[in-house]
Amino acid sequence: MIRLLIVDDQHLVRAGLRMLCESTDDIEVTGEASGGAEAVRLAERGLLDVVLMDLRMPGMDGIAATERILAARPATRVIVLTTFDDDDHLYPALATGACGFLAKDIAPGELLDAIRRAVRGETPFSAPVLRRLVARAVSTRPAADADAGRLDITARERTILELVAAGLSNAEIGERLHLGITTVKTHIANLMTRTGCQNRVRLAVLAARHGLTGDE
Repeated sequence: MIRLLIVDDQHLVRAGLRMLCESTDDIEVTGEASGGAEAVRLAERGLLDVVLMDLRMPGMDGIAATERILAARPATRVIVLTTFDDDDHLYPALATGACGFLAKDIAPGELLDAIRRAVRGETPFSAPVLRRLVARAVSTRPAADADAGRLDITARERTILELVAAGLSNAEIGERLHLGITTVKTHIANLMTRTGCQNRVRLAVLAARHGLTGDE
């Protein structure tokens, strides 16, 4: 069972998220917080797997709360869920250790999938956010850097790398390529080992630098 804390200053938003998450068999909402300070207190009291974190709240904001929670409980996965998906909010949130960044207009099923992906160690991002993150990373790094040169990967790994860059989850990649999810996980683990990328975002950046965008 995934233990979830919902953090948002709007009661209606929290209620809607609770109803959505509690409609599943594998997610348990263990608490709600209307501000960052309350979120930190709740996180310190009980064991959590995932925090859905709003950013703009009275008092302690979501960025400061994320930093405090992860300092105390580094294994907790924090997913930012916000109306403000601009760079001024994206990069500070990632710098504090948030594992994902979702806009509040995300579909309900995609949000539930993102929570599950976070627990599995993935980095869930709304597709537009991931594309912007990758574009900025590519534009701010010289072409002739450590990522330049030929990628020493198999044809299958190259295809999977393209789909990672397109923002697909392991399950979506498996469905697209008719592979089991364990096989997809193995390919992605091999890609990280071969390329030295520590997470899916870095894999996506690497793919973009080599022109592997996953566009159809």
